[in-house]
Amino acid sequence: MLSCRGLYDELDVWVAAALAPGAINCRRVQVRIKHLGSRPIITVDQLPESRRAILTALKRQGSATIALLADELQLTGEAIRQQLLQLQREGWVVPKVSRGSDRRTGRPATSYSLTEAGDHLFPKHYDILNVALIDAISAELGPDAARRVLRHVAEEKVAANEPALQNLPLSERVVAMRDWYLESDPYMNVEEVDGDFRLIERNCPFYNTAMRRPALCSVSVSALTRLLGVRVRREEKFQNGDGRCVFRVYADEPIESANWEFRLESEMSSGD
Repeated sequence: MLSCRGLYDELDVWVAAALAPGAINCRRVQVRIKHLGSRPIITVDQLPESRRAILTALKRQGSATIALLADELQLTGEAIRQQLLQLQREGWVVPKVSRGSDRRTGRPATSYSLTEAGDHLFPKHYDILNVALIDAISAELGPDAARRVLRHVAEEKVAANEPALQNLPLSERVVAMRDWYLESDPYMNVEEVDGDFRLIERNCPFYNTAMRRPALCSVSVSALTRLLGVRVRREEKFQNGDGRCVFRVYADEPIESANWEFRLESEMSSGD
């Protein structure tokens, strides 16, 4: 099994491709893209100086008590405690009570360490690994293998979202798709235009990978088409320098969802 964890919390996308028996030692290639954070994605460098210093110290040391952090950062224990409480609320640090005792207080010592979400505030290069993995699949197993990977992740997205959309009118289904990338996505908007709809995404969480391998976007276009039951087309793209992706939802061009098969974006025409 090949696995790739990463990117951003709370949204799990499983990419699994059924491979021909004997192609490699495993029969399935799985890629897990774990999405960290239902709130806007930020980095440690964007945080206030004191919080950034605490997170950086925990990243470097692995874990530390309030006393150790206060000594290292030359801040009072109370200042450290207040900052740690805020970092806990954000889900970036977690306390752990050790069996030993604090030499100063005689009470069980509490140390703090980064959570997975906190660790993802620091620079990561998942996009480079994602591109390398996509290319390796194509190079080692043929271009059709990469297509099967994309088809499978599209099917997983459909399966995850379809139950909640049953019996809803198109307008409500479109609104529900505001959470396509992130729950309560503040960068995804819905517009009505000429009897159709537009889903407008201004912060693609897979931007770096999608810019290098645009075929990845076929997952969203194909899955949205099937879920909404009408033709969907990207009329604006980050790859074209538009600064956003706009998914046009054609309300008067229905498709047979039950018979819809995954297609690369380049294969979709106005007549589909």
